[in-house]
Amino acid sequence: MTTYWAEHAWLGTHVEPGVALDVASDGRISAVRNGVEAPPPGAVTLRGLTLPGLANAHSHAFHRALRSTVQVGSGTFWTWREVMYQVAARLDPDTYHALARAVYAEMALAGITAVGEFHYVHHAPGGTPYADPNAMGEALIAAARDAGIRITLLDTAYLSSGFGAAPDRHQLRFSDGTAEAWAERASALKPGDGVRIGAAIHSVRAVPAGQLGTVAAWARERDVPLHVHLSEQTAENDACRAAHRCTPARLLSDHGVLGPRTTGIHNTHLTAGDIALIGDSGTGTCMCPTTERDLADGIGPAADLQRRGSTLSLGTDSHAVIDLLEEARAMELDERLRTRTRGHWTAAALLRAATSDGHAALGWENAGTLEPGALADFTTIALDSVRTVGALPRLAAETAVFAASASDVRHTVVGGRHVVRDGTHLLVPDVPSALASAIGALRE
Repeated sequence: MTTYWAEHAWLGTHVEPGVALDVASDGRISAVRNGVEAPPPGAVTLRGLTLPGLANAHSHAFHRALRSTVQVGSGTFWTWREVMYQVAARLDPDTYHALARAVYAEMALAGITAVGEFHYVHHAPGGTPYADPNAMGEALIAAARDAGIRITLLDTAYLSSGFGAAPDRHQLRFSDGTAEAWAERASALKPGDGVRIGAAIHSVRAVPAGQLGTVAAWARERDVPLHVHLSEQTAENDACRAAHRCTPARLLSDHGVLGPRTTGIHNTHLTAGDIALIGDSGTGTCMCPTTERDLADGIGPAADLQRRGSTLSLGTDSHAVIDLLEEARAMELDERLRTRTRGHWTAAALLRAATSDGHAALGWENAGTLEPGALADFTTIALDSVRTVGALPRLAAETAVFAASASDVRHTVVGGRHVVRDGTHLLVPDVPSALASAIGALRE
């Protein structure tokens, strides 16, 4: 057994000083002991505020190579997408592994212990399958393992360039041709230690309506998470109405996609009827505020969705930054700008979106809390940095959400194993160099 002593720990509703976390050999928390004023003999000391590990519910690892490049000049989501295609075209299993390993290590440095990888770069350029049809997905799984974090690989069906049209030349490597062929390939992926396999529908424009049910049934039969980009762009909504005389949310509902194991990514441009469909079906919502504002997509009705019954989670999506604390903060602050009122979510509610609810959206229902039986995944935020110093200890959660950043993460523990200690990644010791090398290889 290993014992970690947290100077302060967030226990879901409040901050408690002096908490000992006993971790069993199976990587789970066996006991949580409050009122432990000093580190017990042999305990590992965690100075600052210890939180459950953060869950990044929506990631496209290769988008990290776009950072700064897509910040030049103006444009739209659609012009950004052309740059994204150029990077995707240069990926192969080796370069993807190197990039994802570095990106997931950056996530660990930011306190993220589990990632939902929305994976659609399946085949070689031109659409030819690799000898192992899942070589790209396996590269991502290996990268997460090498970086020391958990992964839910959300294998994504991407079959069309838009409402039944054939994939364009950029998208050929994304497509399996049909949902049945996608399901056959995805079925060969196996979960394992630290690995979950889920499914994703890229969007209503990328999977023909008649094939949506095949993907939904595959996920339902396996009782695994199903994610979908939903109403991110007004242009997509308009095209869906033209093709099907309904909104994307209604189309997904009619084909059995919505439900408690489903998470809509973005859920930005919704009607009142859409909000009712999503909330009443128990479909979750993953907000990605730093990407949504970077791409000028808009501010989604997160508060209305939650009130209707949609559980909120958070993702870093395009990795304009990798900072779940910023995503949590931005969800509240964006809603303040939209409504010109304050206090839509407490710090505790925002932390739940970043921890337990995010893990549940990825199929890790036994993670995201500091309690006996939970996976021993946690992260510690410094309370003595220039951003956090001076806060009242009882308000440490508010300090973490509204002032701290990923740079304030001092420790990350996954399954009871120290992955980041004192701000240094123990498995990928020089993360900046790893990122520079992997991104540089895609620009040569």
